[in-house]
Amino acid sequence: MVTVRESERTRNLDSASTAELVGRAVDQTSLIIRQEVALAKAELSEKGKRAGMGAALGAGAALMAFIALLCAVGAAVAGFAGLVPVWAAALIVAAILLGIAGAAGLAAKQAFAKASPAAPPDAIASVKADVNEIKEHFRR
Repeated sequence: MVTVRESERTRNLDSASTAELVGRAVDQTSLIIRQEVALAKAELSEKGKRAGMGAALGAGAALMAFIALLCAVGAAVAGFAGLVPVWAAALIVAAILLGIAGAAGLAAKQAFAKASPAAPPDAIASVKADVNEIKEHFRR
């Protein structure tokens, strides 16, 4: 069903000069491009926030591993030194702390993985849809 607005638009297009039609097309194309760029910026901003969270988790993991190393090494080595030689006690404690740091590092890696791919998929899909729509329009 054709609405009043659509019939007015059709009459306006029928009576418009080629220059006016080209001008409208350029204006509409510029608008679409600006909207797509805005969408891409918004998506990349969200990805950046996720990457920042991953970086913060990684830094926190490294800090916790360092604090654990400073606080626990002396006490743990002293505790194990009663059972094994001091060098073996230090090696055991170091292996345990590295395991904890590795687990924290894996958590940081997973947070970074959630922030990728860096490409904005919604904006890309929208641009492809716009291009297909324009191609379809010109085929008519």
